[in-house]
Amino acid sequence: MSTEFESIKLGFLEAIEHAEGRLPKTRIYRPHAVDVKSVRAKIGMTQEQFAARFGFSTATLRHWERGDRVPHGPALVLLNVIQHNPQAVIAALTA
Repeated sequence: MSTEFESIKLGFLEAIEHAEGRLPKTRIYRPHAVDVKSVRAKIGMTQEQFAARFGFSTATLRHWERGDRVPHGPALVLLNVIQHNPQAVIAALTA
């Protein structure tokens, strides 16, 4: 059988073991929703500055702030970190 099939099979078997409680308990991080506009305002940046500093497009940032779209995945995780400690993120991205 192909290595792709073996990889998929292994993933399914691990999922079954996890569902049956046979794997060690893991903690799943689910990031909280973030009010992007208030985070940006708290930091004191314009939309353009915030987007450029943290690697978002200005258009995407506008959509988030208007509520047309919501951040998800890695962007939501990054926004949670920015909300908690913006200076740490700024330092990490400028180093």
